[in-house]
Amino acid sequence: MKGKKVLALTLVLSIICALAGCGKKDVAEGDLLARIQAKGELVIATEGTWAPWTYHDENDQLVGFDVEVATKIAEKLGVKATFVETEWDGIFAGIDSERYDIAANGVEITEERGEKYDFSVPYGYIRTALIVKGDNEDIKTFEDLNGKSTANSIASTYMLLAESYGASAVGVDSLDQTLELVVSGRVDATLNAEVSYYDYLRVHPDVNLKIVALTEEASHVSIPVRKGEDSASFLEAVNKAIEELRASGELAEISIKYFGSDITAAE
Repeated sequence: MKGKKVLALTLVLSIICALAGCGKKDVAEGDLLARIQAKGELVIATEGTWAPWTYHDENDQLVGFDVEVATKIAEKLGVKATFVETEWDGIFAGIDSERYDIAANGVEITEERGEKYDFSVPYGYIRTALIVKGDNEDIKTFEDLNGKSTANSIASTYMLLAESYGASAVGVDSLDQTLELVVSGRVDATLNAEVSYYDYLRVHPDVNLKIVALTEEASHVSIPVRKGEDSASFLEAVNKAIEELRASGELAEISIKYFGSDITAAE
């Protein structure tokens, strides 16, 4: 009789514990890596409008260099990759509020961003191109942007760079929209990744555009992560995943697939 009472009490306690979420405390209070692995998914913010980094193919599937790299990283962590498409200026706000674990969107490391976020080892190296209409002879250097107008994603490194040279920047949602504004003469120029421009040129070979200047040093493309002690093991795991992809040659293969060249090598 006593054994039956103990068994009944155990069953009742088990039910109460299940309803109350017993056993979940350690997961909730674990570090970022533990939480991600417990839920079984890595939530990744991306625009989905910036070819060949992150965009929709002819079947409306989300594809691109960043999409494949982030998916591979998630596989290395033992979880599935869940992409959430958002505008550029919402990416970092989403990381701050923990709606997204990371962003995979050609994010460049900057001193200002480094104050708020930790970054993975770089997985891409790109130069910034100054792009103007084919018959524009007024802009030949970055210094010539003073007093001119540009188009770029709001709060992007490209917009900030243009403004640092004295340009007034117009916010846009996609690379196509950006370059259309330049071609139509509604803005004087735009700044963007050199490799993105050449990909656009591959699809639109007759477009009336040209590059007139390039930054001397390449920017480092990386994965931003919320700062904090609970992010340390997660960042270490992401770095390990990237280095394994680099060592296996997969990182270079993905780059060549989308860019036609290897942008993953520092040199």
